[in-house]
Amino acid sequence: MFVDSHCHLDFPDLSARLPELLAHMRENRVTHALCISVTLEDFPRVLALAEQHANLYASVGVHPDYEEGAEEPTVERLVALSNHPRVVGTGETGLDYYRLNGRSIDEMEWQRERFRTHIRAARQTGKPLIIHTRSSAEDTLRLMREENAGEVGGVLHCFTETWDIARQALDMGFHISFSGIVTFKNAVDLQETARKVPLERMLIETDSPYLAPVPYRGKTNEPAWVRHVGEFIATLRGLPVEQVAQQTTDNFFNLFKHIERTANA
Repeated sequence: MFVDSHCHLDFPDLSARLPELLAHMRENRVTHALCISVTLEDFPRVLALAEQHANLYASVGVHPDYEEGAEEPTVERLVALSNHPRVVGTGETGLDYYRLNGRSIDEMEWQRERFRTHIRAARQTGKPLIIHTRSSAEDTLRLMREENAGEVGGVLHCFTETWDIARQALDMGFHISFSGIVTFKNAVDLQETARKVPLERMLIETDSPYLAPVPYRGKTNEPAWVRHVGEFIATLRGLPVEQVAQQTTDNFFNLFKHIERTANA
C-alpha cells in the first residue's frame, strides 16, 4: 500500500473527477492522501475534502508563489485553523525565488516573513511543516535554523535539490519527499540523491495535478500514480516494492502523528 503525501485535489481539474480519482486510488493500493492548502481563501475547499472522506487529510497554509490578492497569514490565524482535527500539517510554505519578475532577492523579504510565520505557528500546534523550496535552498535552510523548525519537523516536498541540501535538512530532523520528477530520464542527480536518503526518512508524493511520473509524464497527475514513484525508487535502490511502500507509509503516519492510523493503513 502507498500514501500520497502531497496533492491538490481541490484544484478544479481534479475536484471535478473526485469519485473517479478515489476509485483509481483503491485500484492502485493508495490508501490515503494529504490535500495541501495554498491559500487561506481556498482552505475551506481543502478542509471539506478531508471532512467528507476518511482517507483524505488537510494542511493549512499559504504557498510562497501567492502574492497578489492572497490573505496574509498570521500565527494566530494559522493556529486557529490548525485546531481542526482533520488538519494535520502546516503549509505549503517556504521560499521560491524562481520567478523574481525583475526584483532582487532582497525584495523578497515578504516571502521570508511569511515562512517565519508558518514555522512559528507549526511550533505552537505541533503540526509538521510542509516546505516548498525553489531556487532558494540556502535561505530556506537558514530560516529553518533561525526559527528552530527542527522542533516540530516536517518535510521538504517535491525535492529537487542536491544531496548536500537534503543532508542538511535531514540533520534538522526533516523528511525528504520525492515526486514524479525522480522518474524523469534527465533527473540523474536527483536519482542519486534518492539512493542516499535513508529510507526511514523518505516520503513519496504526486503534487498532482502536476508532475505526472513516467509512464504518464505530460498528463494530468493524480494520487493513484504515486505507486509509480514508489516502484521507481524501489528499482533505483534494488529493494522490493513492498518494502518501499511499507516504509514510506510508516514514515507518513509517524510524521503526521495527528492522524489516527487505522488497521488497514
